[in-house]
Amino acid sequence: MTIENLSVNKSFGGWHKQYSHQSKTLNCTMRFAIYLPPQISSGSKVPVLYWLSGLTCTDENFMQKAGALRIAAQLGIAIVAPDTSPRGDDVADDEGYDLGKGAGFYVNATQAPWDRHYHMYDYVVNELPQLIKATFPVSNKRAIAGHSMGGHGALTIALRNPERYTSVSAFSPISNPLNCPWGEKAFSAYLGKDRATWREYDASELMRAATQFVPALVEQGASDDFLTEQLKPEALQSAANASGYPLTLNLHEGYDHSYYFISSFIEGHLRFHAEHLNKA
Repeated sequence: MTIENLSVNKSFGGWHKQYSHQSKTLNCTMRFAIYLPPQISSGSKVPVLYWLSGLTCTDENFMQKAGALRIAAQLGIAIVAPDTSPRGDDVADDEGYDLGKGAGFYVNATQAPWDRHYHMYDYVVNELPQLIKATFPVSNKRAIAGHSMGGHGALTIALRNPERYTSVSAFSPISNPLNCPWGEKAFSAYLGKDRATWREYDASELMRAATQFVPALVEQGASDDFLTEQLKPEALQSAANASGYPLTLNLHEGYDHSYYFISSFIEGHLRFHAEHLNKA
C-alpha cells in the first residue's frame, strides 16, 4: 500500500509525521498522524497507542493540543491518530456538525448514502493497523484511547476485540449512545431505525454483557456541558458493576470537555497503557 508523507516534525527526540493514503475500506483518501518515539533509532520495535478523536476533529487536534508526546517519548510508545471520518468531494455529508464529515462515530454504516464510505470501525480495527505494522517499526502490542465520540469508539472497539488490545482509556466518552441525542441522530442515519443493531456500538451495552475484559480507564469532567444529556458515564459505571468489568472511572470537579482537561490527565493515561503494553 502506497502512503505519502505530508509533514515531518522532530519532537522530544522522536518524530511526528503526517501521511495520506488511499483507503480501500473507506473508498477515499485518508490522512493520519503518527508519533515515533526516539527508541526506534536503536532498531527497537515499539508498542502503539491508537487515539480516536471527537466530533469536528481531525488527526491534528490530539497531537498538537494534548501534550502527550513528551511522555510517549519517555515511555517508548508510538501514537497513531487517524482522522474522524472519510473525506472528499464525493463523500456524503450533513449540515450538522454531529453527522457526516468529522463525525464518523467509528461504526460501519449500513444505510445509503453513508454505506459507500463510512466504515470507520473496519478502518480502525483492520486496515489502519495493517498499514502501520507494514510501514513502521512497531510491535504487535497495541492499546486504544479516545475523547468524546472517540472515547465511544475506543471503548466499543476494545470491548468487541479484547484479544487485540492490552488496555483502553477514554476522556469524556459518549457512554450510552442508544440513549443520547448525538447517538440517536448518528445511529439512525448510519445504521437505520432498528435499535437492536445499535447495541454493538454502545459501550454500556457491551460492557454489561462482557465476559472477556480489557482494563479500562475513564476520566470525566464534572463541569462538562455535555455530561448529563450526551455522555452518561453513570450508565457505563452501572454496566461495569453488573459484569464485574475492571473499569476505573474518575470524576473531576471543575473540568470541562476541552483539551485543557485532556492535557491535565493524559500523562496518567499513557502510563496506564505503558503498564499493560509492557506486560509479557
